[in-house]
Amino acid sequence: LDEVGELPLATQARLLRVLETGEYIRVGGQEIRKTDVRIVAATNVNMQKAVSEGKFREDLYYRLNTIPIQMPPLRDRGEDIVLLFRLFAMQMAEKYYLPKITLTDEARQILLQYKWPGNVRQLKNITEQMSVLSEKREIDAETLLHFIPRDQDSTQLATIQSGGSHSYESEREILYKILYELRGNVSDLRRDLNNVRKQLEESRQLNGASGFQPTPSTVSNLPATTSKQPITPTRTIEQVEDAVAEEISEPETLNLNDIGKQLVEKALERNNGNRKKAALELGISDRTLYRRIRQYGLDKD
Repeated sequence: LDEVGELPLATQARLLRVLETGEYIRVGGQEIRKTDVRIVAATNVNMQKAVSEGKFREDLYYRLNTIPIQMPPLRDRGEDIVLLFRLFAMQMAEKYYLPKITLTDEARQILLQYKWPGNVRQLKNITEQMSVLSEKREIDAETLLHFIPRDQDSTQLATIQSGGSHSYESEREILYKILYELRGNVSDLRRDLNNVRKQLEESRQLNGASGFQPTPSTVSNLPATTSKQPITPTRTIEQVEDAVAEEISEPETLNLNDIGKQLVEKALERNNGNRKKAALELGISDRTLYRRIRQYGLDKD
């Protein structure tokens, strides 16, 4: 039972009855059922203070508090921070099919000195952000400081906020996938631009000032989707650069709805319309995917 200290008083009474008698009735049912379980309860609330203020039943508190275990905050666990970082970095590398990130010595010291107000969840969140958004695979001090909040009392990180039933984690994963895909597309276009520039320059030098005359090998090596405009012998290097630069800038004009729609469409295409597999690939629940499909108008059938 996570965050048991936040239970409403009415629910506390029901839980106490189950613990005392081992009996319960399902919601909407009439049959009394038996249960025999062990309870592990966790909370960040000062339970003795909650009991004295009447926010938590004293009898339930002593019923749960048979073997108390105090968990120290992450900042007091020294080398555990580095071990957990390595674990999360490995998990994110496997999850997003990326090379695993590592830390320089300076970054490692910053990691150990940070207070971690969000404990393990915050460490996992920052590790995931760096794994997906950072182009560097060896994280230095400057890069790490970019992802760590300046105000350690800030609660801006979504994973620290656990209130409500909305799943921010799943939507954050979708955004990470989108950002990573866009970054890859831009990198590919830039690489294609460099190849086109190099080939045009070499061809112009070989053919002199008479103009660019493409050879079969040159044409076959040119990227097919570098630009919407066909490359003709009369186009200059500057014109080609402008065309490709225009192509690169297009993703920046898309809003999040367009990007999300494209992501869902591609996932459905890759899985031949199988929504369950598409949801698994996107890292979201089936219900969330169905809601996205209706939102983007993709439920044509």
